Amino acid sequence: MSSTPTPWDPQAPEVQRDQRAAFDQLRARCPLAHSASQHTTVFGHPEVMQVLLDHATYSSAVSQHPAVPNGYDQPQHTRYRQALDHFFAPERMARFEPVCRALSAATVQEALQLGGSLEITQEFALPFAVRVQSAFLGWPTLLQDELLQWLRRSQAATRSGERAQTAAVAQEFEDLVQRVRQARQGVPATQDISSELMHTRVDGRLLDLRELASVLRNWTVGEVGTIAASIGILLHWLASHPDWQQRLRGEPGLLGAAIDEVLRIDGPLVGNRRITTRPVTLGGCPLPAGERVAINWIAANRDPRVFDQPGEFRLERDPALNLLYGAGIHVCPGAPLARLELRVLIEEVLARTQAITLSPSHAPTRAVTPDAGYATLHMRLQ
Repeated sequence: MSSTPTPWDPQAPEVQRDQRAAFDQLRARCPLAHSASQHTTVFGHPEVMQVLLDHATYSSAVSQHPAVPNGYDQPQHTRYRQALDHFFAPERMARFEPVCRALSAATVQEALQLGGSLEITQEFALPFAVRVQSAFLGWPTLLQDELLQWLRRSQAATRSGERAQTAAVAQEFEDLVQRVRQARQGVPATQDISSELMHTRVDGRLLDLRELASVLRNWTVGEVGTIAASIGILLHWLASHPDWQQRLRGEPGLLGAAIDEVLRIDGPLVGNRRITTRPVTLGGCPLPAGERVAINWIAANRDPRVFDQPGEFRLERDPALNLLYGAGIHVCPGAPLARLELRVLIEEVLARTQAITLSPSHAPTRAVTPDAGYATLHMRLQ
């Protein structure tokens, strides 16, 4: 194995054309790769686990802006997680499930009433993800529409690479959060989750505006993007596997495990970042202190050293090895909510249709870095 990370270009045509295949090829050559833009990217599952479990060496404090809670290190990270994790407790998920199911049923029915032929990414997955996240937070319909419009501007700004543009849309979101906070002044914490968040304390003080904006950005923008990508991936897989489509209609109890396995094969999130706090050797490659490291979730979850025939769908795989929601102290706090939303939506899709098929006249197009899943996906729900 090389002691030097493989050089690579994240913007190369072969990467943009098929991220999964490109990542698989890079990982086979070396578990690490180096680029001028992303510094060192970690593709191998064992190497990613080393990064995740050694949080003292691989710091999550990679940004000058607050990233609450998982952009902090211990002990600060622990204090924020203790204050926020209860929002995703099992009893809360149980209370939210009927709301989620009603939204899911309405979304599917709207699609069927329009004839069932639609572009999934923009006309189905993204609007549903915005609605369901907003409902979880207790945001009204007008705010949901504003969030959807803002999200599209944010995605365009991210793709542009222009700092002034990304800073401007970030300020727009902070202004939105300020309006949410002002609207809830004097409102009891029990009204909705947003109101409760405004009363949440860390180290004996209320969260300030930048912290609130960071939390809500994670719970909206972060969740919406991965949920929407996941929906496209799952519906494409169901359409491509009619045998499993029919089996899951008859055995909905398998859906939870099936969803996690499909999203292991085709991940909805490309990566997260770390920075080394000391010189370290990773995957046989020496890294200096201060090296910026990108964890590549898609590649790690397709590592044949851990997953035999990684491109095959197998329900019997060990779920503890699946890094869909990360691992270690920074495991995704919103995983219970994401799993609930995806399971309930797919249950409603399967229950309210007889067939899920790909459009014969519009070939799907894959998303390109920094996005994952499908950029366009034309399908028919019948």
